[in-house]
Amino acid sequence: MNIPTFQTIFSEFRNWLIEKDLSGAELVYSYFFIGLIGVTLFLFITIFLTRQVFIFAVRSAKTKTDWQKALFEFRVFRAFALIFGAYIIYNAVPFVFIDFKHWLFYALIFSRIYVVLATMFAINAFLNAMVSIMEASKKYADKPIRSYKQVAKIIIYILGFVLILSIILNQSPLYIFGGFGAVTAVFILVFRDPILGFVASVQMSAIDLVRVGDWITVEKYGADGEVTEINLTTIKVRNWDKTVTIVPSYAIVSESFKNWRAMEESEGRRIKRHINIKISSIKFCDDELISRLQNIDFLKDYLAETQLQIAKFNAENAVNPNNLVNGKHMTNIGTFRVYAEKYLESNPFINTDLTFMVRQLQATENGLPIEIYVFSKEKGLRKFEEVAADIFDHLLAAVPYFDLEIFQSPSGSDMRGFVSRGND
Repeated sequence: MNIPTFQTIFSEFRNWLIEKDLSGAELVYSYFFIGLIGVTLFLFITIFLTRQVFIFAVRSAKTKTDWQKALFEFRVFRAFALIFGAYIIYNAVPFVFIDFKHWLFYALIFSRIYVVLATMFAINAFLNAMVSIMEASKKYADKPIRSYKQVAKIIIYILGFVLILSIILNQSPLYIFGGFGAVTAVFILVFRDPILGFVASVQMSAIDLVRVGDWITVEKYGADGEVTEINLTTIKVRNWDKTVTIVPSYAIVSESFKNWRAMEESEGRRIKRHINIKISSIKFCDDELISRLQNIDFLKDYLAETQLQIAKFNAENAVNPNNLVNGKHMTNIGTFRVYAEKYLESNPFINTDLTFMVRQLQATENGLPIEIYVFSKEKGLRKFEEVAADIFDHLLAAVPYFDLEIFQSPSGSDMRGFVSRGND
Protein backbone atom coordinates (compact mmCIF):
# COMPACT_ATOMS: atom_id res chain seq x y z
CA MET A 1 0.00 0.00 0.00
CA ASN A 2 1.48 3.41 -0.97
CA ILE A 3 0.78 7.02 -0.06
CA PRO A 4 -1.64 7.78 -2.93
CA THR A 5 -3.83 4.91 -1.74
CA PHE A 6 -4.00 6.42 1.75
CA GLN A 7 -4.74 9.81 0.23
CA THR A 8 -7.57 8.36 -1.82
CA ILE A 9 -9.11 6.54 1.14
CA PHE A 10 -9.09 9.60 3.40
CA SER A 11 -10.30 11.88 0.60
CA GLU A 12 -13.27 9.60 -0.09
CA PHE A 13 -13.96 9.36 3.64
CA ARG A 14 -14.01 13.17 3.99
CA ASN A 15 -16.35 13.54 1.01
CA TRP A 16 -18.66 10.94 2.55
CA LEU A 17 -18.84 12.95 5.79
CA ILE A 18 -19.60 16.11 3.81
CA GLU A 19 -22.42 14.30 2.02
CA LYS A 20 -23.85 13.53 5.47
CA ASP A 21 -24.26 17.30 5.94
CA LEU A 22 -21.35 17.60 8.39
CA SER A 23 -19.45 20.86 8.39
CA GLY A 24 -17.24 23.07 10.54
CA ALA A 25 -16.02 21.73 13.84
CA GLU A 26 -18.41 18.81 13.59
CA LEU A 27 -16.79 17.70 10.35
CA VAL A 28 -13.25 18.24 11.64
CA TYR A 29 -13.65 16.24 14.87
CA SER A 30 -15.73 13.49 13.26
CA TYR A 31 -13.09 13.10 10.55
CA PHE A 32 -10.32 13.01 13.16
CA PHE A 33 -11.80 10.58 15.69
CA ILE A 34 -13.36 8.18 13.18
CA GLY A 35 -10.17 8.27 11.12
CA LEU A 36 -8.03 7.65 14.24
CA ILE A 37 -10.20 4.71 15.34
CA GLY A 38 -10.25 3.30 11.80
CA VAL A 39 -6.46 3.51 11.45
CA THR A 40 -6.02 1.86 14.87
CA LEU A 41 -8.31 -1.04 13.97
CA PHE A 42 -6.67 -1.40 10.57
CA LEU A 43 -3.27 -1.35 12.30
CA PHE A 44 -4.10 -4.26 14.65
CA ILE A 45 -5.76 -6.26 11.87
CA THR A 46 -2.74 -5.79 9.60
CA ILE A 47 -0.28 -6.82 12.34
CA PHE A 48 -2.36 -9.88 13.17
CA LEU A 49 -2.78 -10.98 9.53
CA THR A 50 0.89 -10.37 8.70
CA ARG A 51 1.97 -12.45 11.68
CA GLN A 52 -0.40 -15.26 10.73
CA VAL A 53 0.87 -15.28 7.14
CA PHE A 54 4.46 -15.64 8.37
CA ILE A 55 3.48 -18.40 10.80
CA PHE A 56 1.52 -20.29 8.13
CA ALA A 57 4.41 -20.06 5.67
CA VAL A 58 6.85 -21.51 8.21
CA ARG A 59 4.53 -24.20 9.55
CA SER A 60 3.65 -25.37 6.06
CA ALA A 61 7.26 -26.38 5.46
CA LYS A 62 7.63 -30.16 5.07
CA THR A 63 10.58 -30.46 7.46
CA LYS A 64 10.87 -28.97 10.93
CA THR A 65 14.19 -27.29 11.63
CA ASP A 66 15.86 -25.50 14.50
CA TRP A 67 15.32 -22.25 12.61
CA GLN A 68 11.57 -22.67 12.80
CA LYS A 69 11.70 -23.31 16.55
CA ALA A 70 13.94 -20.29 17.12
CA LEU A 71 11.73 -17.99 15.03
CA PHE A 72 8.74 -18.95 17.15
CA GLU A 73 10.60 -18.88 20.44
CA PHE A 74 11.89 -15.32 19.97
CA ARG A 75 8.66 -14.05 18.35
CA VAL A 76 10.39 -12.92 15.19
CA PHE A 77 7.11 -12.93 13.22
CA ARG A 78 5.42 -10.55 15.66
CA ALA A 79 8.45 -8.26 15.50
CA PHE A 80 8.42 -8.08 11.71
CA ALA A 81 4.64 -7.61 11.71
CA LEU A 82 5.19 -4.46 13.77
CA ILE A 83 7.20 -3.01 10.88
CA PHE A 84 4.08 -3.20 8.70
CA GLY A 85 2.18 -1.48 11.49
CA ALA A 86 4.82 1.24 11.62
CA TYR A 87 4.44 1.72 7.87
CA ILE A 88 0.69 2.22 8.27
CA ILE A 89 1.07 4.74 11.08
CA TYR A 90 3.75 6.70 9.23
CA ASN A 91 1.61 7.04 6.09
CA ALA A 92 -1.74 7.58 7.83
CA VAL A 93 -0.67 10.27 10.34
CA PRO A 94 -0.49 13.18 7.81
CA PHE A 95 -4.09 12.52 6.73
CA VAL A 96 -5.55 11.87 10.20
CA PHE A 97 -4.05 15.09 11.61
CA ILE A 98 -4.59 17.20 8.49
CA ASP A 99 -6.88 19.62 10.38
CA PHE A 100 -4.62 19.85 13.45
CA LYS A 101 -1.39 21.40 12.22
CA HIS A 102 -0.07 22.00 15.74
CA TRP A 103 -0.53 18.28 16.55
CA LEU A 104 0.70 17.06 13.17
CA PHE A 105 4.30 18.02 13.90
CA TYR A 106 4.44 15.91 17.07
CA ALA A 107 2.44 13.07 15.49
CA LEU A 108 4.96 12.87 12.63
CA ILE A 109 7.83 12.77 15.11
CA PHE A 110 6.09 9.98 17.04
CA SER A 111 5.40 7.97 13.86
CA ARG A 112 9.02 8.21 12.71
CA ILE A 113 10.32 7.21 16.13
CA TYR A 114 7.90 4.27 16.10
CA VAL A 115 9.29 3.14 12.72
CA VAL A 116 12.85 3.21 14.13
CA LEU A 117 11.85 1.34 17.29
CA ALA A 118 9.86 -1.29 15.37
CA THR A 119 12.82 -1.88 13.05
CA MET A 120 15.22 -2.17 16.01
CA PHE A 121 12.85 -4.59 17.74
CA ALA A 122 12.61 -6.77 14.62
CA ILE A 123 16.38 -6.84 14.07
CA ASN A 124 16.93 -7.62 17.74
CA ALA A 125 14.46 -10.54 17.66
CA PHE A 126 16.00 -11.97 14.48
CA LEU A 127 19.49 -11.59 15.98
CA ASN A 128 18.45 -13.50 19.11
CA ALA A 129 17.00 -16.32 16.99
CA MET A 130 20.11 -16.49 14.80
CA VAL A 131 22.45 -16.61 17.82
CA SER A 132 20.32 -19.31 19.43
CA ILE A 133 20.72 -21.47 16.32
CA MET A 134 24.46 -20.84 16.09
CA GLU A 135 25.02 -21.69 19.77
CA ALA A 136 23.24 -25.01 19.27
CA SER A 137 25.47 -25.83 16.29
CA LYS A 138 28.72 -27.76 16.88
CA LYS A 139 30.32 -25.64 14.19
CA TYR A 140 30.14 -22.54 16.39
CA ALA A 141 30.36 -24.24 19.80
CA ASP A 142 33.87 -22.86 20.40
CA LYS A 143 33.08 -19.30 19.28
CA PRO A 144 32.08 -16.42 21.60
CA ILE A 145 28.83 -15.88 19.67
CA ARG A 146 27.16 -14.00 22.52
CA SER A 147 29.95 -11.45 22.54
CA TYR A 148 29.42 -10.73 18.86
CA LYS A 149 25.66 -10.54 19.43
CA GLN A 150 26.12 -7.99 22.18
CA VAL A 151 28.44 -5.91 20.00
CA ALA A 152 25.86 -6.00 17.20
CA LYS A 153 23.14 -4.94 19.63
CA ILE A 154 25.24 -2.04 20.91
CA ILE A 155 25.75 -0.87 17.32
CA ILE A 156 22.00 -1.21 16.62
CA TYR A 157 21.10 0.72 19.78
CA ILE A 158 23.60 3.47 19.00
CA LEU A 159 22.28 3.82 15.44
CA GLY A 160 18.70 3.80 16.74
CA PHE A 161 19.54 6.43 19.35
CA VAL A 162 21.18 8.64 16.70
CA LEU A 163 18.20 8.29 14.35
CA ILE A 164 15.70 9.09 17.11
CA LEU A 165 17.79 12.07 18.21
CA SER A 166 18.01 13.32 14.63
CA ILE A 167 14.22 13.03 14.31
CA ILE A 168 13.60 14.97 17.51
CA LEU A 169 16.17 17.68 16.65
CA ASN A 170 15.17 17.68 12.97
CA GLN A 171 18.81 17.28 11.96
CA SER A 172 20.67 14.90 9.69
CA PRO A 173 22.07 11.74 11.37
CA LEU A 174 25.48 12.74 9.99
CA TYR A 175 25.25 15.95 11.99
CA ILE A 176 24.60 13.92 15.16
CA PHE A 177 27.52 11.60 14.41
CA GLY A 178 29.73 14.62 13.86
CA GLY A 179 28.87 15.86 17.33
CA PHE A 180 30.10 12.58 18.83
CA GLY A 181 33.67 13.64 18.12
CA ALA A 182 33.48 16.08 20.99
CA VAL A 183 32.43 13.40 23.47
CA THR A 184 34.75 10.62 22.31
CA ALA A 185 36.63 10.57 25.62
CA VAL A 186 33.40 10.26 27.58
CA PHE A 187 32.17 7.59 25.17
CA ILE A 188 35.35 5.53 25.63
CA LEU A 189 35.12 5.92 29.41
CA VAL A 190 31.47 4.81 29.53
CA PHE A 191 31.99 1.87 27.18
CA ARG A 192 35.43 0.88 28.49
CA ASP A 193 34.42 -2.62 29.58
CA PRO A 194 32.46 -3.45 26.38
CA ILE A 195 35.37 -2.24 24.23
CA LEU A 196 37.94 -4.23 26.21
CA GLY A 197 35.60 -7.22 26.27
CA PHE A 198 35.06 -7.12 22.52
CA VAL A 199 38.80 -6.94 21.83
CA ALA A 200 39.35 -9.81 24.27
CA SER A 201 36.59 -11.86 22.62
CA VAL A 202 38.20 -11.43 19.21
CA GLN A 203 41.58 -12.47 20.63
CA MET A 204 40.11 -15.47 22.46
CA SER A 205 38.39 -16.60 19.27
CA ALA A 206 41.44 -16.04 17.05
CA ILE A 207 43.92 -17.72 19.41
CA ASP A 208 41.37 -20.26 20.66
CA LEU A 209 42.08 -19.47 24.31
CA VAL A 210 38.73 -20.38 25.84
CA ARG A 211 35.62 -22.19 24.62
CA VAL A 212 32.27 -22.85 26.19
CA GLY A 213 32.64 -26.17 28.02
CA ASP A 214 36.33 -25.69 28.87
CA TRP A 215 37.55 -26.31 32.40
CA ILE A 216 39.53 -23.25 33.47
CA THR A 217 41.17 -22.07 36.69
CA VAL A 218 41.59 -18.35 37.38
CA GLU A 219 43.06 -18.11 40.87
CA LYS A 220 42.73 -14.33 41.14
CA TYR A 221 38.94 -14.55 40.82
CA GLY A 222 38.52 -17.88 42.61
CA ALA A 223 37.23 -19.56 39.45
CA ASP A 224 37.76 -23.30 39.03
CA GLY A 225 35.19 -25.04 36.87
CA GLU A 226 33.44 -25.21 33.51
CA VAL A 227 32.85 -22.21 31.25
CA THR A 228 29.10 -21.94 30.65
CA GLU A 229 28.85 -18.55 28.92
CA ILE A 230 31.17 -16.18 27.09
CA ASN A 231 29.62 -12.72 26.89
CA LEU A 232 30.92 -9.40 25.69
CA THR A 233 32.28 -8.24 29.04
CA THR A 234 32.22 -11.37 31.22
CA ILE A 235 32.85 -15.11 31.25
CA LYS A 236 30.59 -17.19 33.47
CA VAL A 237 32.28 -20.15 35.19
CA ARG A 238 30.32 -22.80 37.07
CA ASN A 239 32.69 -24.02 39.77
CA TRP A 240 32.84 -27.64 40.87
CA ASP A 241 31.16 -26.70 44.15
CA LYS A 242 28.18 -25.48 42.03
CA THR A 243 28.86 -21.81 42.73
CA VAL A 244 29.19 -19.37 39.82
CA THR A 245 32.12 -17.01 39.29
CA ILE A 246 32.06 -14.11 36.85
CA VAL A 247 35.43 -13.32 35.27
CA PRO A 248 36.01 -10.18 33.14
CA SER A 249 36.69 -11.16 29.53
CA TYR A 250 39.76 -8.97 29.27
CA ALA A 251 41.26 -10.67 32.36
CA ILE A 252 41.62 -13.88 30.34
CA VAL A 253 43.82 -12.08 27.82
CA SER A 254 45.72 -9.74 30.12
CA GLU A 255 46.28 -12.06 33.10
CA SER A 256 47.33 -15.67 33.65
CA PHE A 257 44.86 -18.51 33.88
CA LYS A 258 44.90 -22.29 33.45
CA ASN A 259 42.90 -24.07 30.75
CA TRP A 260 42.59 -27.83 31.29
CA ARG A 261 41.34 -28.55 27.77
CA ALA A 262 44.73 -29.84 26.58
CA MET A 263 44.72 -32.34 29.45
CA GLU A 264 41.20 -33.51 28.59
CA GLU A 265 42.19 -33.95 24.95
CA SER A 266 45.43 -35.79 25.85
CA GLU A 267 45.83 -39.44 26.82
CA GLY A 268 46.18 -38.88 30.55
CA ARG A 269 45.83 -36.60 33.54
CA ARG A 270 48.83 -35.96 35.74
CA ILE A 271 49.19 -37.32 39.25
CA LYS A 272 51.90 -35.33 41.05
CA ARG A 273 51.91 -36.02 44.78
CA HIS A 274 54.53 -37.03 47.31
CA ILE A 275 55.06 -38.92 50.55
CA ASN A 276 57.34 -37.42 53.21
CA ILE A 277 59.66 -40.08 54.61
CA LYS A 278 61.17 -39.62 58.05
CA ILE A 279 64.89 -39.23 57.37
CA SER A 280 66.00 -41.03 60.57
CA SER A 281 64.28 -44.21 59.30
CA ILE A 282 66.43 -44.38 56.16
CA LYS A 283 69.11 -47.09 56.35
CA PHE A 284 71.04 -49.75 54.44
CA CYS A 285 69.22 -53.03 53.87
CA ASP A 286 70.55 -55.75 56.16
CA ASP A 287 70.13 -59.48 55.54
CA GLU A 288 66.99 -59.67 57.65
CA LEU A 289 65.26 -56.88 55.73
CA ILE A 290 66.33 -58.30 52.37
CA SER A 291 64.99 -61.69 53.40
CA ARG A 292 61.61 -60.16 54.19
CA LEU A 293 61.52 -58.10 51.01
CA GLN A 294 62.15 -61.20 48.90
CA ASN A 295 58.61 -62.28 49.71
CA ILE A 296 57.26 -59.27 47.73
CA ASP A 297 56.50 -60.42 44.20
CA PHE A 298 57.37 -57.09 42.56
CA LEU A 299 60.87 -57.17 44.10
CA LYS A 300 61.99 -60.80 43.64
CA ASP A 301 63.77 -60.33 40.31
CA TYR A 302 65.10 -56.89 41.23
CA LEU A 303 66.60 -58.10 44.53
CA ALA A 304 68.21 -61.16 42.98
CA GLU A 305 69.75 -59.18 40.12
CA THR A 306 70.87 -56.29 42.31
CA GLN A 307 72.46 -58.56 44.92
CA LEU A 308 74.55 -60.26 42.22
CA GLN A 309 75.71 -56.89 40.87
CA ILE A 310 76.59 -55.62 44.36
CA ALA A 311 78.45 -58.81 45.30
CA LYS A 312 80.46 -58.73 42.07
CA PHE A 313 81.36 -55.02 42.51
CA ASN A 314 82.41 -55.45 46.15
CA ALA A 315 84.48 -58.53 45.34
CA GLU A 316 86.27 -56.85 42.44
CA ASN A 317 87.09 -53.82 44.59
CA ALA A 318 88.09 -55.77 47.75
CA VAL A 319 85.49 -53.92 49.84
CA ASN A 320 85.74 -54.34 53.62
CA PRO A 321 82.46 -56.14 54.51
CA ASN A 322 82.57 -55.21 58.19
CA ASN A 323 80.91 -51.85 57.56
CA LEU A 324 77.95 -51.31 55.26
CA VAL A 325 79.22 -47.86 54.36
CA ASN A 326 81.99 -49.50 52.38
CA GLY A 327 81.22 -50.47 48.80
CA LYS A 328 77.75 -50.80 47.38
CA HIS A 329 74.66 -51.79 49.33
CA MET A 330 70.93 -51.43 48.88
CA THR A 331 68.99 -48.92 50.95
CA ASN A 332 65.43 -49.27 52.14
CA ILE A 333 64.46 -45.93 50.56
CA GLY A 334 65.91 -46.93 47.19
CA THR A 335 64.23 -50.31 47.31
CA PHE A 336 60.92 -48.64 48.19
CA ARG A 337 61.31 -46.36 45.16
CA VAL A 338 61.80 -49.38 42.91
CA TYR A 339 58.80 -51.08 44.48
CA ALA A 340 56.64 -48.00 43.82
CA GLU A 341 57.73 -48.00 40.16
CA LYS A 342 56.97 -51.70 39.74
CA TYR A 343 53.60 -51.27 41.44
CA LEU A 344 52.64 -48.32 39.23
CA GLU A 345 53.75 -50.13 36.07
CA SER A 346 51.32 -52.93 36.93
CA ASN A 347 48.43 -50.51 37.52
CA PRO A 348 46.07 -50.70 34.49
CA PHE A 349 44.89 -47.11 35.08
CA ILE A 350 48.37 -45.59 34.62
CA ASN A 351 49.54 -44.54 31.15
CA THR A 352 53.19 -45.58 31.04
CA ASP A 353 53.64 -44.05 27.57
CA LEU A 354 53.57 -40.57 29.11
CA THR A 355 55.99 -39.15 31.69
CA PHE A 356 56.48 -41.81 34.35
CA MET A 357 58.80 -41.54 37.35
CA VAL A 358 59.15 -41.98 41.09
CA ARG A 359 61.75 -39.52 42.31
CA GLN A 360 63.31 -37.96 45.37
CA LEU A 361 62.88 -34.26 45.96
CA GLN A 362 65.02 -31.96 48.07
CA ALA A 363 64.98 -33.00 51.73
CA THR A 364 63.23 -30.51 54.00
CA GLU A 365 62.42 -30.11 57.68
CA ASN A 366 59.41 -32.30 56.94
CA GLY A 367 61.47 -35.25 55.75
CA LEU A 368 62.51 -36.63 52.38
CA PRO A 369 59.73 -36.31 49.76
CA ILE A 370 59.26 -39.29 47.44
CA GLU A 371 57.23 -37.92 44.54
CA ILE A 372 54.93 -39.90 42.29
CA TYR A 373 54.84 -38.26 38.86
CA VAL A 374 52.65 -40.29 36.50
CA PHE A 375 49.58 -39.87 34.28
CA SER A 376 46.22 -41.49 34.90
CA LYS A 377 44.18 -42.82 31.99
CA GLU A 378 41.08 -41.72 33.87
CA LYS A 379 40.62 -37.96 33.36
CA GLY A 380 37.19 -37.42 34.90
CA LEU A 381 37.39 -35.79 38.33
CA ARG A 382 35.76 -38.60 40.32
CA LYS A 383 37.54 -41.50 38.60
CA PHE A 384 40.85 -39.65 38.65
CA GLU A 385 40.66 -39.04 42.40
CA GLU A 386 39.74 -42.68 42.95
CA VAL A 387 42.80 -43.86 41.01
CA ALA A 388 45.11 -41.44 42.87
CA ALA A 389 43.64 -42.39 46.26
CA ASP A 390 44.04 -46.12 45.57
CA ILE A 391 47.70 -45.63 44.65
CA PHE A 392 48.56 -43.68 47.78
CA ASP A 393 46.44 -45.90 50.03
CA HIS A 394 48.61 -48.80 48.92
CA LEU A 395 51.96 -47.00 49.07
CA LEU A 396 51.30 -45.50 52.50
CA ALA A 397 50.39 -48.94 53.82
CA ALA A 398 53.51 -50.46 52.20
CA VAL A 399 56.02 -47.99 53.72
CA PRO A 400 56.43 -49.85 57.09
CA TYR A 401 57.40 -53.08 55.27
CA PHE A 402 60.63 -51.32 54.26
CA ASP A 403 61.42 -50.25 57.85
CA LEU A 404 60.60 -46.72 56.82
CA GLU A 405 58.45 -44.21 58.66
CA ILE A 406 56.24 -41.46 57.30
CA PHE A 407 57.01 -38.03 58.67
CA GLN A 408 54.20 -36.53 60.70
CA SER A 409 54.24 -33.41 62.84
CA PRO A 410 53.73 -34.19 66.53
CA SER A 411 50.14 -33.82 67.77
CA GLY A 412 48.92 -32.96 71.25
CA SER A 413 48.77 -36.63 72.26
CA ASP A 414 52.37 -37.12 71.07
CA MET A 415 53.57 -34.26 73.25
CA ARG A 416 51.71 -35.62 76.27
CA GLY A 417 53.36 -39.00 75.65
CA PHE A 418 56.81 -37.38 75.63
CA VAL A 419 56.08 -35.63 78.92
CA SER A 420 54.73 -38.75 80.61
CA ARG A 421 57.74 -40.82 79.51
CA GLY A 422 60.04 -38.09 80.75
CA ASN A 423 58.36 -38.13 84.18
CA ASP A 424 58.71 -41.91 84.38
